[in-house]
Amino acid sequence: MPEALPDFRYHPDPVASGAIERSETKCIVCGQNRGFIYAGPVYAEEEFYKEICPWCIADGRAHRELQAEFFDSAGVGGGGVWESVSDEVVAAIAERTPSFSGWQQERWFTCCGDAAAFVGRAGTRELQAHGPEAHEAIRREAGLDASAWSDYLDELDGEGSPTAYLFRSLHCGSFGGYSDCD
Repeated sequence: MPEALPDFRYHPDPVASGAIERSETKCIVCGQNRGFIYAGPVYAEEEFYKEICPWCIADGRAHRELQAEFFDSAGVGGGGVWESVSDEVVAAIAERTPSFSGWQQERWFTCCGDAAAFVGRAGTRELQAHGPEAHEAIRREAGLDASAWSDYLDELDGEGSPTAYLFRSLHCGSFGGYSDCD
């Protein structure tokens, strides 16, 4: 039976988002098989795909021993589009948080002086499940009027393209994020 996953403040459900999956693979860092493996992007000199366990991400060991990062620090705050955050928050996202894959350069939404929690990739159905505020956050970021938004919303696909990337503030609870396509 797998161990309980570590808590990730900025990515609270990495199994649902697909960033972490069940696996019998031994971690390249700690050498243990804990029943889960990270399946997202890794930025390092060597390529590490489905070789790092969530525990070695959470405690920073993967970053220290492999010089691995899991998110481009320049993308935290959307490259200046959203609020800036402290270097400690940027390091927590880049070095100790499971990431996600986007079609273009990934961005991490920030709000209330902190990084927001990644909810997941979203298409029409997922945005509808989160309600009008989620719709509005993605529409506003896309810069579309009501007519163009309706057409775009119909095309959004959580597994295809275009895709929305939805976040929720840890402080005020508001939604934010963006969309992109291949």
